Amino acid sequence: MPRYVSLINWTDQGIRKIKETTKRAKVFQQLAQKTQVKVREIHWTMGRYDVVVVMEAPDDLAISRLMLAAGSLGNVKTETLRAYSAKEMAEILKGLP
Repeated sequence: MPRYVSLINWTDQGIRKIKETTKRAKVFQQLAQKTQVKVREIHWTMGRYDVVVVMEAPDDLAISRLMLAAGSLGNVKTETLRAYSAKEMAEILKGLP
């Protein structure tokens, strides 16, 4: 299954309700299950991003649905990246001229 990494920042609303962040993470995981996305890891971080999430999804559509649903709640802004394993990268590189 394709792997994705989401870099997340809290909105003004999200930071005002910071004490609920771990509860919101559980809700996010439940929402992920409904969209056929597996949440592998959630990390609260210091620096440019507030949270980093590693997920697996059947396709780009599923991950897009999940991240749009999460963003629509108003607590976070997200940037999601498609991540490739070493095996996948080797396949990509084979196609180079």
